Parts: sequence; structure tokens; C-alpha cells
Amino acid sequence: MKFKCRKINGGYAEGEALVSNEAISFYGGVDPSTGIIIEKGHPLEGIKISNKILIFPYGKGSTVGSYIILRLARRGLAPKAIVNLYAEPIVAVGAIISEIPMVDQLPKKFFNLVNNGMKIIVDADNEAVEVIE
Repeated sequence: MKFKCRKINGGYAEGEALVSNEAISFYGGVDPSTGIIIEKGHPLEGIKISNKILIFPYGKGSTVGSYIILRLARRGLAPKAIVNLYAEPIVAVGAIISEIPMVDQLPKKFFNLVNNGMKIIVDADNEAVEVIE
């Protein structure tokens, strides 16, 4: 099933979905040395975001979060792509400087359908996200 979206940063990625219904703070919420979510009580606490299609509503926290995303990318620990309900500047800048495909403004139906482990294609250049399974 294909969904229209808005491109924040171009690119193409295929991979396994990692989904959170809560915002993510990259500064203090993700360990830049491991790519593991460390925010206490977060639904994804203890889970590695590396090489996943990371799907969450929006980012939160300090502007340093943009540089945490870059640090993750330089270490090969970043997500393959980022899908947000609404992009906010911290995550958008992080995706852009890290060259991670990023999209937002998908219909609510997408967020109700997608679950962890589903195969997702993010084609940011063509403003499309596809759920394969």
C-alpha cells in the first residue's frame, strides 16, 4: 500500500519499520555510541534504531539532537530513513546534515497501519512511502 507524503530530505531507503507513538529526543534519549534508545519509560527504551525505518510522530528536546543524529550517521548507527507525522526543525536538520531520507505529513491511516517489523520503502524524492508487508 502506497502513501503520499512530503519530502523533508531526499533519498531512498528500504527496511524494517521501528515505530513509536511517542516523540523521540535524540539528545539524552538516544545513546550516540550505540544507537539505542535510552530515555527512561520510552516505548522503544533499550531498542536499537540503527538501520531501521524510524517512524515516530515528531522530535523533541534540545537542538543538540541534530548533531546526535549526525554522530549516529558517522558511526553507521543512524536509521535508514525517518518518517514523521510532522517534521520539526531539530530532526529535520539532523536528517539533512546526515543525508538521511526523511518525510512527513502522511495520512493518519499510515500510522494506524504500520507496525514494528513491517517492510517499508521510503522514496522521499517521489514523495511516497510504501508498506510492503
